[in-house]
Amino acid sequence: MTRTLSVLLVATLAMPACKKHEGPQVAFLLSTLQEERYQKDVKYFEQRAGELGMHTVTLAADNDNAKQIAQVEDVLNQGAKVLVIQPTDSQAASSYVRLAHEHGAKVVAYDRAIVSPDLDFYVSHDSYKVGVLQAQAAIAATGGKGKYVLLAGQAGHSVAMEITRGYEDTLAPYVARGDIEIVMKQNHSAWSPEQALKTVEDALQRTGGHVDAILANNSGMARGAVQAVTAAGVPNVFIAGADADAANVNFVCQGKQTIEVLKDIQPLARTAAETAKALLDGKMTAAPTTVAIAGKQVPTAAVRVEVVTPDTVKPLLVDTGFLRADELPACKSRLAAK
Repeated sequence: MTRTLSVLLVATLAMPACKKHEGPQVAFLLSTLQEERYQKDVKYFEQRAGELGMHTVTLAADNDNAKQIAQVEDVLNQGAKVLVIQPTDSQAASSYVRLAHEHGAKVVAYDRAIVSPDLDFYVSHDSYKVGVLQAQAAIAATGGKGKYVLLAGQAGHSVAMEITRGYEDTLAPYVARGDIEIVMKQNHSAWSPEQALKTVEDALQRTGGHVDAILANNSGMARGAVQAVTAAGVPNVFIAGADADAANVNFVCQGKQTIEVLKDIQPLARTAAETAKALLDGKMTAAPTTVAIAGKQVPTAAVRVEVVTPDTVKPLLVDTGFLRADELPACKSRLAAK
């Protein structure tokens, strides 16, 4: 499915330009389409951009820095005036901002920060809050005691850094008292579920199977944690993930995973499209907040996040259309309840 969509997106770029514009006005450049959620990013961004009358192109870089910079150069040469970019590498993407500005274009960092003081706008979920919510739930479930494992995403990735900072700040008083021990904190390249599984296996071996809580930066790594804990037969381990992939929500309803954190894609993608339109038209109003990036306060829209438990699956996910009921067979009894 991902491969097919990638081909379609490349084909879109190669299509003849419409009569009004010789090339795309706005480019939506994603790092990857690997995870389930990115199909939603594409759907909602393109839908809102169309409603706003923008001519857009969407591409994905397969987590390849060289491929993404080539895509940036390509869309700029076609005349794109706003680039909405989910960077493959937050640091390396500073060159995208410089290149775009040289072409008279503006850059919106999407979902992940771009480390440049000249970045025009940043649209993201409140990643720090994701970490705080997961850690608070873990503390409540374990009585603020025990051995914890922290599964972080790609090293140097702004979202991974912010979620993990949320963990560490929330857990710090308990760690300082010696009530909670961080037995393992590990980054995982490409947010790999397989690597996360290995990390949890190592942690279980190191502790003799005594792990109380596992906090994962995303759904994929949480699935790796569930697999490792289930295979080891270790009971009552708190496991948290983020993104609310359907597989993980089913785990939550089955009791194999404790919580997910919903990072709703529709408001994120729609906000990014609306920001692109405002920048394109030169009608940008004051941002809701700012974030310090590379020593400068960058205008930012931070989209809220919410905890998913068996009791909140229906109102947060199904009633809103984030997931369909038929994708959640393990939650059937919860969905049937009034």
